[in-house]
Amino acid sequence: MLILAHRAKTREVKTRNERFVFYIIVTAQFCGTSLWFAGNAVLPQLQLEFHWPQNYLGYLTSSIQGGFIAGTLCFAVLGLADRFSPSKLFLISSLIAAGTNAVALADLSSFPLVLTSRFLTGFFLAGIYPVGMKIASDWRKEGLGMWLGGLVGALVLGTSFPHLLKEFPLVNRAGTVVTIVTGLAVFGGVFLYLLVPNGPYRKPPTKFSFAAVGKAFRFPSFRNAALGYFGHMWELYAMWAFVPYFIFEYQKFNQSSLSVPLLSFIVIGAGALGCVTGGHLSRAVGSEVVARYMLISSGLCCILSCFVFSSVTWLFITFMLFWGFTVAGDSPQFSALVANYARPEVRGSAITMVICIGFFISIISIQLLNFVQDIIAVKYLFVLLLPGPVFGVITMGSRPFTSPL
Repeated sequence: MLILAHRAKTREVKTRNERFVFYIIVTAQFCGTSLWFAGNAVLPQLQLEFHWPQNYLGYLTSSIQGGFIAGTLCFAVLGLADRFSPSKLFLISSLIAAGTNAVALADLSSFPLVLTSRFLTGFFLAGIYPVGMKIASDWRKEGLGMWLGGLVGALVLGTSFPHLLKEFPLVNRAGTVVTIVTGLAVFGGVFLYLLVPNGPYRKPPTKFSFAAVGKAFRFPSFRNAALGYFGHMWELYAMWAFVPYFIFEYQKFNQSSLSVPLLSFIVIGAGALGCVTGGHLSRAVGSEVVARYMLISSGLCCILSCFVFSSVTWLFITFMLFWGFTVAGDSPQFSALVANYARPEVRGSAITMVICIGFFISIISIQLLNFVQDIIAVKYLFVLLLPGPVFGVITMGSRPFTSPL
């Protein structure tokens, strides 16, 4: 009896420790990723003040996406997250990303400087978002899909947070918003480093290999999961980037009174609830089912967006919240699928390349919307995102995924 009681106590302590670590990682992830759309949040104010054209939105968003791609590849090729303590790497990346983000404060009127700041910030976000997921996988072996739901949810909230700051008169100036998220990133890095040591499931380092990626794509379930993720990425960041513009144009067209920053925060932030909900659902029905139906739902929203644009305000807001919920809700489940169905010996390289390709695709869709926003009616803008979900759903196939082992 004493042995059983001791084992039960040990399991309870282990669960409590894991839960504590999870909350720390989620908090740090939120703080670090608040840097992601800081430029997008302050851009409308800078456009008014310095007479920047509308298409700067696409360039600014693509810049941080491009930086993230370069950073992810660099971190993977060097094997930094495996060779060094992930918590220490997270701290260093947070500090440098905060510094590069603050560089823009030197001259916010200089778009080249702001663009450079965004690229460098994106580069070191590669040491925050993926490394945070790496730390989670070092601490959690079973139920990773649910943990990833919480982590990506933190990313979504962090991404939307700068829009919320614009709602408060005392802190809504562009320089103040940039300063606050810079401070948050520093806090998140220090917070995680001090409280989260290396996890018990940390694995020995593996070398990144482009050849390994080709091997991974030969396995049907991994390939289908990756292609589904690519379709998802065509839609996700382009939708997030242009949500404030879409809401602003809606209120002009319908002569309604909406707070663009607040509604943008709520719509993007709804994705956090989608991620957490999807994580819980995945325990019952599996990540594949959750990802598929979230992708179908967000694809339908792409079509319906042109009809809802001229609808009454309450319907428009409800629709946008539902879209925000579904457009991000499949993200952690695709991440779990890609991780689960990559062969163990090539997993690190395969996941890295899938992430890089996905973010490169997001740059293409962002630039497409950027190019056509002055050519087509605003209400048709998001219809151009429909090919992504359609491609993703089709390429996932109709057969259940099977393990490579």
